[in-house]
Amino acid sequence: MKRSLTFVLLALLATPAWGQFAAPDPSRLRLSSANVLVLDAAADRQIYAKAADEVTPIASVTKLMTAMVVLDAQQSLDETLDIDMGDFDFLKGSHSRLRMGSALSRREMLRLALMSSENRAASSLARHYPGGTRAFVDAMNFKAASLGMSHTHYSDPTGLSADNVSTAKDLAKLVQAAADYALIREFTTTPSYMVEVQSTGQTLGFNNSNALIKNQEWDIRLQKTGYIREAGKCVVMLVNIASKPFVIVLLDSFGKYTRIADAQRVKHWLETGESLVVAAPRATMRAVKAKAVKRGTFEPRIVKTSSRKR
Repeated sequence: MKRSLTFVLLALLATPAWGQFAAPDPSRLRLSSANVLVLDAAADRQIYAKAADEVTPIASVTKLMTAMVVLDAQQSLDETLDIDMGDFDFLKGSHSRLRMGSALSRREMLRLALMSSENRAASSLARHYPGGTRAFVDAMNFKAASLGMSHTHYSDPTGLSADNVSTAKDLAKLVQAAADYALIREFTTTPSYMVEVQSTGQTLGFNNSNALIKNQEWDIRLQKTGYIREAGKCVVMLVNIASKPFVIVLLDSFGKYTRIADAQRVKHWLETGESLVVAAPRATMRAVKAKAVKRGTFEPRIVKTSSRKR
């Protein structure tokens, strides 16, 4: 895999001893996410993998590729784009604060798609691409192939479709490529943002979908979260840990906080060589639930069925 200019620069910022960095013992790291890859970004070296070649839905992690295709097209970032019915999610019924007729610049649509995982913004970006959404998706798949992402396929620009699939190894390549784009680095790491909708004059506030962005203990250079039921909770990141750059890919995490907890475990492992306590794996949780149901002691939670992407 070819190292990008971004990683060369990050390597120069790292400590002189980086070349002598010895990865911690992988057997000491316990994670709940189903598919994982941790990459030493400066040396382009895999230091931890778990089912990293398994093809799986990737949800809104898709939007990193969406952003690259938008920027590669070099369309005006100041051009005003609108939201119409073609941008509504009739597949999952996900929520959006961008109403019918909302108008924003291409720059702001891109910012919201990356920072807050705004599905309608991502859809509008693709719809306003030369040739429309179909041509945009073709460009996404062409770009993936050019990056050597041989187990990746895109069918829509938002990630709402479970047909958007990849592997942890392929997504590490995606993160490395996306890191070459200054706007992607900036927009994915913006904690919050106020945007004025041109068509209505309404000002809306949006927050980053990754809670770690506001955590001062983390030095995140690029990130993207994702969620649909088929993909579970996902997050990919380029981070500096102990002044060294790493790519972290965590896919198919169960529970609201597991992907964040797994990220914390990876960070602690890289810093200390030790593993924090890990939650029971998904298969174990299913077994526990089945036994509870059999005993008649299981009380199901009432949960919302919305598939809002995060």
